[in-house]
This record gives sequence, C-alpha cells and structure tokens, in this order.
Amino acid sequence: MNIKSFLVLCLALYIFSGCTQSGRRTSKSEKKSVASKNSGSKNIIKMEKINGVYHVPVEVNGVRMSFIFDTGAGMVSISETEAVFLYKQGTLGKDDIIGTANFVDANGDISEGTVINLKTVTIGNKTLKNIKASVVHNLNAPLLLGQTVLEEFGKISIDNNRGIIIFE
Repeated sequence: MNIKSFLVLCLALYIFSGCTQSGRRTSKSEKKSVASKNSGSKNIIKMEKINGVYHVPVEVNGVRMSFIFDTGAGMVSISETEAVFLYKQGTLGKDDIIGTANFVDANGDISEGTVINLKTVTIGNKTLKNIKASVVHNLNAPLLLGQTVLEEFGKISIDNNRGIIIFE
C-alpha cells in the first residue's frame, strides 16, 4: 500500500466508520490499574494480564493505549484502527509515513504493512522519540510493544508475583 492509498483509506474509514478504540484506555478505573511507579532510574510499570497475555500502558503521540508486551515482535505494531485514530487526532500525518514492508506473523504468514514514524512513545517516566512502527492492515490487529521500543532500554525484568515490569 502506497502513501496515497493509506491516506485515502484513513479518510474513508474516518468518514464511513467509527473507531473501536481497541487499545485505548479512558476510564478512571483502568487508569488506576495501569499506574506506574518510578523509583530513581527504574521505571516500574504495573502490567495487566488479560486472557493470559501481559498488557503494558503506553502513550503514543500523546494518546494512551494498552500494548501487549511482545519480545518476539521486531517492531511496535498497531492496527489500522489506531492509525486512523491517530490521524484523526492530528498526531499522525503524511510526513510520518515511511513506506511499506513485508512482515512475518507468529503463524509464519507474510503480509504487507505500512511503516510509520511515531513521534513519541512514553512508558512511565521515559519518552522515546521517532520510533518506527508497523501498521497492520487489519482493523482488529493487537497492539504489540516490540523491539523498536524494547531495545531502547538497557535492562527489562518482569516480576510475575507483583505483576510489574521494570524498565531500566
């Protein structure tokens, strides 16, 4: 999918459908459940286990979302739903579209996606700038926190007993 096609898709989805907000958090109770505690250089984040999968609160271009912590994902990955939402909010534009690439999913299937630049990705007390991410051309694809973010931290540890992840 080229840049023009992507923007046309964004506009069409904006006009003809609503955003499902699959990864966004809005309620006060959810905000409490994903609160972070920052101790010195450590960034301690409360994880949420949903159907056996750990989710981590992340802000992308100022929008709060819940990502699956996925060490096997090469890039941060978002669905078309989130891309369209960021576009409608004015936090993702034509200049953020890098191009297209082929991606291999966990089943070994190859599909084409759009590579974009996320201006900011914030986890707890650390904000990363200009992070490459893939947009999966599927409205219901999960949000994956992959290596383009994880490799920015020197050390990551998980405390399953306390339900936290520590980024250092």
